[in-house]
Amino acid sequence: MNRLIARLAVVVFFLLPAMAHSEDLKLVVLGDSLSAGYQLAPEEGFPEQLQKALLARGHSVEVVNAGVSGDTTSGGLSRLDWSVGADVDAVIVELGANDALRGISPEITRKNLEEIARRLRERDVEVLLAGMLAPRNLGPEYAEAFDPIYADIANTHDTLLYPFFLDGVALDPDLNLADGMHPNADGVAVIVENILPKVEDLLAKAQSS
Repeated sequence: MNRLIARLAVVVFFLLPAMAHSEDLKLVVLGDSLSAGYQLAPEEGFPEQLQKALLARGHSVEVVNAGVSGDTTSGGLSRLDWSVGADVDAVIVELGANDALRGISPEITRKNLEEIARRLRERDVEVLLAGMLAPRNLGPEYAEAFDPIYADIANTHDTLLYPFFLDGVALDPDLNLADGMHPNADGVAVIVENILPKVEDLLAKAQSS
């Protein structure tokens, strides 16, 4: 009997790492410079700070930085398949700011984001859309066409929505780099704190799917 117990203990010892690994989730942040960590130290970017916050709350998750500075929704769509591999459980889509800065037609932005969401959901990948607001200097008509895009797509494609990625950070000089557009390390920390409940909802959906 003692030998049997010992053998079972050995089996369990070697199975535990595999069991723990099987519960891990892989979360990709598909974004632009706002999430890529533009001009920040490696540990200060959004994916890195988010990973640390999630681990501190007991989540077994790998957060992958798939942010490309200057990327538009067209760029995000073109690299979707190789940025989000078959082993990915969930994606935060943080794209659209550069579309607005360049004055790209909101219809193009909508079409690209809709295709990204559709293709991910077809693969049973859970999605959190991180919304963006149009710069007001582009005029009210542009803002009226651009701002609702994220909520509309979330409703259509059954994705989660965080309405404004820079909520609590935009236009605050203490939370942004000297350019006034990109969050500094403190700004990223605010973003992570604010978006964390939605990310936990995302992980819960991915865990149950």
